[in-house]
Amino acid sequence: MNLNQIHNVYFIGIGGIGMSALARYFKAIGKNVSGYDKTETQLTKELQQIGIAIHFEDSIDLIPTDYYVENTLVIITPAVPVHHSEWNYFIERDFEVKKRAEVLGIITKDTFCFAVSGTHGKTTTSGILGHILFESGVDVTAFVGGIVENYNSNLIGSGKTVTVVEADEFDRSFLHLHPNIACVTSMDADHLDIYGDKSTIEASFVEFADKVEDKSKLFITKYLPIQGVTCAVNEDAVFSAINIRIANSQYVFDVKTPSETIKNLEFGLPGKHNLMNALMALAMAKTFGIPTEDIANALRSFKGIKRRFSYQIKTEKLVYIDDYAHHPTEINAVHQAVRELYPNKKILAIFQPHLFSRTRDFADDFAQSLASFDEVILLDIYPARELPMERITSTWLLKKIENKHKKLVSKTELIPSILESDATVIVTIGAGDIGEMVTTIKNALNETI
Repeated sequence: MNLNQIHNVYFIGIGGIGMSALARYFKAIGKNVSGYDKTETQLTKELQQIGIAIHFEDSIDLIPTDYYVENTLVIITPAVPVHHSEWNYFIERDFEVKKRAEVLGIITKDTFCFAVSGTHGKTTTSGILGHILFESGVDVTAFVGGIVENYNSNLIGSGKTVTVVEADEFDRSFLHLHPNIACVTSMDADHLDIYGDKSTIEASFVEFADKVEDKSKLFITKYLPIQGVTCAVNEDAVFSAINIRIANSQYVFDVKTPSETIKNLEFGLPGKHNLMNALMALAMAKTFGIPTEDIANALRSFKGIKRRFSYQIKTEKLVYIDDYAHHPTEINAVHQAVRELYPNKKILAIFQPHLFSRTRDFADDFAQSLASFDEVILLDIYPARELPMERITSTWLLKKIENKHKKLVSKTELIPSILESDATVIVTIGAGDIGEMVTTIKNALNETI
């Protein structure tokens, strides 16, 4: 398919973080863009502000009439149900209908592609890498699975020669990509509703890694069962972050590379996992040929990703952080970072589990991760694309958490429950609609300061 011949791009599920980045991209390169989503969110409002028409009812009558032509591309998200009337309308009339991953595959085939894969760290690593390349003057487009604070967007640039994409393992989407340089940040079990077991997901990552023919351009964290260039924090590796210290509330560190040791790099995102993300981005940028000074400047100026250890309130009296963590490993990373920064403070974690299947598959690990906080508030499971599963509830998960200071609350009870706590560090965690509640929580807490 030739994207140059496409005039109109219609999105079914335009409000998703990955879909909205593609919508911004097609708008930026001069296409007519419109779409449907189930609910209005901050993301859909931002898309409407840049001139993209969006409706929130599944109705064929609401599809703009000038999209009923041959040169219309329809892009769907995997979350759309098969009975969706707009989707079926386009299918029945033989329109070009593609999944988001397929479209990214088409775009990356004609560009020099950086692909960032892994069960954790994709979004932050992609954001850092996109920022490095853009700030260094590269003709880049970076599709990021989160809002990059520096740009207030999930799209960095609109270049034609270089792309940065998140290589998403969900639904084996990353196998559509054509990477020239890639990384694998982690290979934990996840999406077991798709893969079934850990060995199957690992096999899929190996298949993705094999798409990079030159293994000197495939970067991996140490101990992964894949051939590639190793990266590590405080361990021996081809690229290694060493001499790590904290100054002025940010990391200062050195990086040993195959050709030099880069001294006194500065990076503001907390947590050892974010140091690894920065190291991965540095290794890929360095291999591409970006000058060391440009990399250092970009790392110093990177502000982070919304909902990735995102400070909402940061005062002497009270700290409120919001994070997208939805897997036990990610919750452990949040805990490590917050304990490192606030070792003597009482920490309250508010967690909204995401998916019944993930809650079922990792219940014991979730319980152990959450128990590490001083106080825990659970919300009901956010179903996303799933129907309820028998006995898999937040009440069931709560019983597994070995922490005396724990409770399950409804959304309407959440603010009063938070205000009852004497914790001085508060963290909201989860990938569901808890993100839509952050502003309300922030406003309520601000009134107490």
